[in-house]
Amino acid sequence: MPHDSGHHHVDPEAGDGRVAAAVGLNVALTVAQIVGGIVSGSLAMIADAIHNLSDATALVIAFVARRIARRPADADMTFGYRRAEVVAALVNYTTLVVIGLYLGYEAIHRVFAPEPVTGWIVVIVAGIALIVDLGTAALTYAMSKDSVNIRAAFVHNVADALGSVGVIAAGTLILLFGWVWVDPAVTLLIAGYILWTSLGEMPEVIRILMLGSPEDMDSERVVEAVREVPGVAGVHHAHLWLMSQHTVSFEAHVAVEAGAWDRADEIKARVKMALSDRFGIGHSTLELECAVHACRDVPVFGAA
Repeated sequence: MPHDSGHHHVDPEAGDGRVAAAVGLNVALTVAQIVGGIVSGSLAMIADAIHNLSDATALVIAFVARRIARRPADADMTFGYRRAEVVAALVNYTTLVVIGLYLGYEAIHRVFAPEPVTGWIVVIVAGIALIVDLGTAALTYAMSKDSVNIRAAFVHNVADALGSVGVIAAGTLILLFGWVWVDPAVTLLIAGYILWTSLGEMPEVIRILMLGSPEDMDSERVVEAVREVPGVAGVHHAHLWLMSQHTVSFEAHVAVEAGAWDRADEIKARVKMALSDRFGIGHSTLELECAVHACRDVPVFGAA
């Protein structure tokens, strides 16, 4: 089944203005939420503010990483700088996990030591926060489909929007019934959602950094496709990995059948075409060996 990772063409300059606008909105909102949380005594609002500050930081990291990723390869970074976005995504998800754990700890502490909360301030500020959160998420939604880096920032925004909904609910219940315990309860829900989304997205990022093969691509099938090319006697020392979120690379030693060495260039071209057409692998490096003198007792995958 063809893999489309090699066929995404995203304008590298697209979205910079939207990211910058999202940063500005989040910084302004963070200040408003912190003030509102302190005045009202709402831990949930302060929790939402801390998370919102992480949104702004996440967007700044994402913005800087996008610009670094555009730099061309050079003598120091021969593979280029595209993985800067992947590193940024890992930093953002790791930050979210830390924030989730911290908010959970503070919420549990507040359950056993409840404090008064001014509900009407909570509802008003959280309502404004929800509008800003949704606007920020809308600014980054389109870009999140093509960038693991921007998706990490987008997850920040969605989590914060849901947090604002929870804070509004908590403030309303405090106003109507005086249930101050709802405030730490909502904080626990916010923390749980942050941890769930972050830990769910991190494996893909780690897979890229660990040079893993694409999750939706069968490495065995790729090697078998190379073997099926006429003139190929065997494949070994194969490596299949993600250079970045949308760029797949393949390298291998390919043994050419005895007596077919005069067609080596043609066989190599056919292998590259099969990799590109069937799996979307646009970058492949092949070392050709005569089957008579090919490496012996070596694994199909891995090795030097």
